[in-house]
Amino acid sequence: MKKMLPWISTIMLAVTLIVLVVIIMKGQMNAGNEQPTSKVSESKPHLSADEIVEVSSEIIDIKTNLADPNYLVQMNFAFQLNSVKAKEDFEKIKDLVVTPIIIQKLADTSPETLNITSGRKKFNSELKVLINKELTEGQLQDIRITKFLSTPMM
Repeated sequence: MKKMLPWISTIMLAVTLIVLVVIIMKGQMNAGNEQPTSKVSESKPHLSADEIVEVSSEIIDIKTNLADPNYLVQMNFAFQLNSVKAKEDFEKIKDLVVTPIIIQKLADTSPETLNITSGRKKFNSELKVLINKELTEGQLQDIRITKFLSTPMM
């Protein structure tokens, strides 16, 4: 029995450590899953269709080359702002400030990036940051690509 005592205590210690690690990992996974959900619900309140229209603006028919000059893109965008006042200010600067930002961003973007969903999401998030820097009142909540046509030039 004396020869078995160190082995039994080592096995019991190992089992205890494994159980503790599993409990800690489950706690971290649950805490990590709950926080983003609450942040998403706080940042984007649910709006009615009329409210969305009141705070949304469009830029249509942007045509430009991409980073690969052999590709031409034609796009329409819908922008959702956080207030009616922000939309009014956005409307004033969209042709003079926002459209050139979009064209510059497209000029730095490859056709492959825009042909996949994850690339479009990244493009939209980067564009949102650039446009929000220029807004004096309110902020841009969401950008959606409402029309997308990419064609190689011959």
